[in-house]
Amino acid sequence: MSALRKFAPAAPVLLVAVLLIGPSFGLIGAVAARDIMLVATLALMVSGLNLVLGYAGELAVGQVAFYAIGAYIAGFVGMSLGQTDLLLGLAAVVVGAIIVGLITGVPSLRLSGWPLAMVTFFLVLIVPNLIEIFGRWTGGGQGMAVDRATFFGRELGAYGYYIVVVVVTAAWFLVVRNIILSPHGTGFLVLRQSPELAGALGLSVYRTKLKVYVLGTIAPALGGALFAWLDGFIAPDSFTFGLAITLLAASVLGGGTSIYGALLGAVVLHFTEDALTDFNQYQLIIYGLLLVILAMALPDGVVGVLRRWLSKFLPAPGRLVNDDTPTAEALNLESIAGTPIVVDGLDKSFGGNHAVRSVSFTARPGEITALIGTNGSGKTTVLNMINGFLRPDAGTVRIGEGDEARTLSTMSVDAVSRAGVMRTFQTPIMPVGVTTVDFVALGGYLTDSASLAETVFRLPGHRRRVSRATVRAEQLLSALGLSDVMHTDVESLPLGTRRLVEVARSLAASPSVLLLDEVGSGLDEGDLDRLEDLLRRIRDAGVTVILVEHNFPLVMRLADRVHVLSRGATLEEGTPAEIRDNQDVATEYLGTTPENTGGPQ
Repeated sequence: MSALRKFAPAAPVLLVAVLLIGPSFGLIGAVAARDIMLVATLALMVSGLNLVLGYAGELAVGQVAFYAIGAYIAGFVGMSLGQTDLLLGLAAVVVGAIIVGLITGVPSLRLSGWPLAMVTFFLVLIVPNLIEIFGRWTGGGQGMAVDRATFFGRELGAYGYYIVVVVVTAAWFLVVRNIILSPHGTGFLVLRQSPELAGALGLSVYRTKLKVYVLGTIAPALGGALFAWLDGFIAPDSFTFGLAITLLAASVLGGGTSIYGALLGAVVLHFTEDALTDFNQYQLIIYGLLLVILAMALPDGVVGVLRRWLSKFLPAPGRLVNDDTPTAEALNLESIAGTPIVVDGLDKSFGGNHAVRSVSFTARPGEITALIGTNGSGKTTVLNMINGFLRPDAGTVRIGEGDEARTLSTMSVDAVSRAGVMRTFQTPIMPVGVTTVDFVALGGYLTDSASLAETVFRLPGHRRRVSRATVRAEQLLSALGLSDVMHTDVESLPLGTRRLVEVARSLAASPSVLLLDEVGSGLDEGDLDRLEDLLRRIRDAGVTVILVEHNFPLVMRLADRVHVLSRGATLEEGTPAEIRDNQDVATEYLGTTPENTGGPQ
């Protein structure tokens, strides 16, 4: 199994080698070479769609527009500027795609879901109109002749250009592979699953959306340029709404969260299109029906089916490191230093419901401050205001004291996280397609992440940071007795295990403040013992812990200070012994009297 995992990455390299040397040995003729080049241009577009829609979950489906942009930039550079050099043309196409991506992405990505899809589909629909409007440079409806690309002044020839197309396509897929099989790719999957979780991990949701959107524009633009140089002529009817539907069908067929699924989808759709030449007037209907059928029958695409069959032999999606990653013997929490949290007069209303009323308390380093109360008493609302999910109507939340104090209640969610505040959720949120160890490691990696360039080129800084984050993730999982699920898809874990994984994910970032929302709910006795032991170690290390919990005995054993909320306001506060013996708490929270609360725990 280990050997297969090590040799699995060699399969794409072998395929590229065969494609490159095939024509020299008569294995690939002129017709087949043209088919391969057309498949490559289609695969580049599908890859851009997979990156944005499949991995990041953003309904940005304007790849055909960028395909046209790439084609016309290549034509304009050659015909109007007289520059036919391949490298210059590719550079102009990439720069043009990034500029247009930023211009269209900055306003449109403030939307999400179907509104974003409509905006990007509109880009596709207006392409023919824009070509007509700028007919002086584009040739208008009559089309534009495109000079063949040269390489340092030399003609490439048919075989030379074939090599260029294969190399450019292979280079792009290598870039995508290195991004997806990295914490950046894991971050995209987290964003797709839950923008709230992404923000809580320290990812700027908007900037991450913009980053992946712009990356997704480069591939179709490259495909458009390669197509223009291949055919030597471009016209508006090459960039239609029907092509956008074809891309969606190819993405669904190959698998939206598959690196190489774009190639499979492109191959099938290209040759299917050739087979349907006698039914051109029905192609849009056929592809639309195919899209619906595939979405229902193969939600993860053909590659997803193959992945499940071969899961015992191939690396799980998103693995950051190999099986030889060293793991330290013991978990060290001594380096974590806590910071006080001061909650002052928080108020929050939702319509006519006054959820939180003038709540104030201070949570100190080296202590567990518990918030307890009945359902609807405002506990989670208070946590949401501390970590930035909600803005208080009145009051403030500060981290630190004196001159170093900062106001959290005016910060964004990701800024609060980067300030050292991590949290778990009442209902654990787990991304699909990510292993447990990679999910936990992401929490630590984001506090000291490598740049996208370091990730793409696998520079030492990237490897060092990934290794450090992964080792800590393995330590945390081992401390919680979860070594056996490290390489299991985190989304498939049972509820109790998910809660422990969330704690590990939060601790991986070495937070100064830890917010725990009903973390003990759903745990069996053994898991609860491990959690209790870990929380004591976290407290003793000096972390500031704010615990929302319904397990009253657990709160009594762990908490240093307890604040009881009732109908959004503070009912009582004090030590566990004081709260346990308080008549008002017994009546309001436990529905009983001090005599039958169970006594000292």
